[in-house]
Amino acid sequence: MDTVEGARVVVTGGGGGIGAALARSFAAGGARVVVNDLDAAKATAVAAEIGGIAVPGDAAATVGDARDALGGRVDIYCANAGVGTGGDPMTDDEAWQTAWDVNVMAHVRAARALLPEWLERGEGRFISTVSAAGLLTMLGAAPYSVTKHGALAFAEWLSLTYRHRGLRVHAICPQGVRTDMLATTGEAGRLMLQPNAIEPGAVADALFKAMAEDRFLVLPHPEAGRFAQARAADPDRWLATMNHYQRRLESREGATE
Repeated sequence: MDTVEGARVVVTGGGGGIGAALARSFAAGGARVVVNDLDAAKATAVAAEIGGIAVPGDAAATVGDARDALGGRVDIYCANAGVGTGGDPMTDDEAWQTAWDVNVMAHVRAARALLPEWLERGEGRFISTVSAAGLLTMLGAAPYSVTKHGALAFAEWLSLTYRHRGLRVHAICPQGVRTDMLATTGEAGRLMLQPNAIEPGAVADALFKAMAEDRFLVLPHPEAGRFAQARAADPDRWLATMNHYQRRLESREGATE
């Protein structure tokens, strides 16, 4: 599908932030959009604004309902819903499991529901909102960083496995974006993300450019790509640099106690 006009699109986590920006952009391009969010009021508000359809509830569990709402077909699925779980190895198993379920398994379950039709048709597009935490890492947020790496790995696997069968996959990896989630990142977010934070609409613009160019990796912050190259070229130097920021973070946190 070379254009979004007439496409049938599902956006999870579409009640605000990046998800709402994606929904607005697809609708502006002429797509029919299902807005999914756990918060029914937010999903309904965005859907009403763009002339879309609200299908609230758990993202992975509502693929069938979203397909029915779109007349029996999904062309583009935006696996955007995520949870920004902070913490470290001592964080309780429940928080780790929630991060795993939302940030990784929701993508797996959605793909499980969508792939048979897409592969039979020879066409489909899966868009994963990963975050630069999946490409790099995020200080103070082990569950988030680890599961976002998993989300990126799954998106890569989908692309390399089904590309020749018509599936197009895009992994969106922004750094700081001015959303409610950014506001919950605390001192780590203020140190690492807020200085170069962008608006959600800029993320949607970057995605549409990547779709036009048929690129897998979507980098609303181009510097994230340079950081990834540095990480791959010299892992020890990159780790030492990140540890420097970790020590700065600990110093800042200590100063506020």
